[in-house]
Amino acid sequence: MSAGAAVELDRVSKRYETPAGVIEAVDGVSLAVAPGASLAITGPSGCGKSTLLGLIGGLDPPTAGRVSLGGREISRLPERERDGVRRHEIGFVFQSDNLLPFLTATENVLVQCSLNGEAEALDRSRALLAQLGLAAEVDAYPDQLSGGQRQRVAVARALVHQPSLIVADEPTGSLDAETATAALDLLLEAQRASGATLVLVTHEPTVAGRLERKIGMRDGRIADGSAAARAKAEPATPGSPRA
Repeated sequence: MSAGAAVELDRVSKRYETPAGVIEAVDGVSLAVAPGASLAITGPSGCGKSTLLGLIGGLDPPTAGRVSLGGREISRLPERERDGVRRHEIGFVFQSDNLLPFLTATENVLVQCSLNGEAEALDRSRALLAQLGLAAEVDAYPDQLSGGQRQRVAVARALVHQPSLIVADEPTGSLDAETATAALDLLLEAQRASGATLVLVTHEPTVAGRLERKIGMRDGRIADGSAAARAKAEPATPGSPRA
């Protein structure tokens, strides 16, 4: 599997123009995550953590500042090149599993490989599903799976192309406590086995406590965490909505 990639953010901001004025969703955040490390981003709803995760994952370019992955600045890449980085180097896990209902578990995992142009990935997909405890469900459709099983398929899909970075947005948010613990166990075990870097957003302290390091966000800025990760910015406009 690919080695983890370092993540670096240098004074990153994301602003949105609205009829009510400018919204500063992320406000001057600087952050570094070592290769192969795991980081939890915590904070209340609307604090900017999901927006920040999207910037880290290359889903959206920042308004200001730089985002680098493995020493390569991805924030200034054209959309087509940034899309290539997402397909080949980043695995995404979301609160909703986003499985395609008309495809089997194996086929849902293979979708990621087809996007990468990999013709021979069937064995790898089935092996990964088996590793995640789904050997008997490889040909099952999503509506035949439990919530926890569906999330395992989503984890397999995020890992099958051997990404150097995994980004996870509230991956346990829609699961009951027991299933959430099992799903997080699987995600962390898979991340450690692959050596990938993991950045995870959660509002649950127990989930954040399972990762190697955590930072908190408030009003688009880092409110706590290591000194190196603290943002140096003016307070955001009070009441600004954030993701």
